Amino acid sequence: MTLPVDATEISVGELELHGRVMPASNATFLATVGPTRVVYKPVRGERPLWDFPNGTLAERERAAYLVSEALGWSVVPTTILREGPHGSGMVQRWQEPDEEQRPVDVVARGATRPGQLHVLDAWDEEDREVALVHEDSAPLRRMAVFDVLINNGDRKGGHVLAMPSGHRYGVDHGVSFHVDHKLRTVLWGWAGEPLGSDELAGVRAVQSDEGLHDALTELLTLDEVEAFRERAARLAAHGTFPYPSREWPAIPWPAF
Repeated sequence: MTLPVDATEISVGELELHGRVMPASNATFLATVGPTRVVYKPVRGERPLWDFPNGTLAERERAAYLVSEALGWSVVPTTILREGPHGSGMVQRWQEPDEEQRPVDVVARGATRPGQLHVLDAWDEEDREVALVHEDSAPLRRMAVFDVLINNGDRKGGHVLAMPSGHRYGVDHGVSFHVDHKLRTVLWGWAGEPLGSDELAGVRAVQSDEGLHDALTELLTLDEVEAFRERAARLAAHGTFPYPSREWPAIPWPAF
């Protein structure tokens, strides 16, 4: 697949490290390629997981970006694979979010505001009654559809970046594309609702995109690519946002 201009900018030149992003379960560095800030996650810094093959998280992040691009929704910032100071890994263009915006939030129970969707009630660390909510917006709806397609196992609130323009980026997609159902997300506010026409069109487009499927086979196993196609087919056939599964934890922990 042809690299977009901003991908070319971060694919060549020296990758200079400036510090480590903390906390993070895998080695994650803030770096620059020329004047462009990026996130660098070397494969050798990936922590082994019981349910994913070792050393595959960077490729899954790249695969998620390819799906985002095929949808045309720009859910994922530009993401490539390249060499760096600690070996090969994922390099993703840095996005600076607006910290004043809270697309996913924890509020006092019963304090959901207009434009917010309620996900669940809980208690915080001080035993106060709280609720997990998220905004009802088109960018976040598209992200929720995207997460179903890639079988995202870790959509935390902190993995949603609120841009000043109103766009929302999703990051940290290393635990995606498993052949088994692994969807864990804080974005359950639309469960059972019908997909919009543009959302359904996007799902059908990636279901039939052979160029995308070929590109994914270079990053994932054949079984994982087939499972991706089957998820797209099911979502297109049902035409609705899924409900949480009773066979797998529906919310990542911690939620942020």
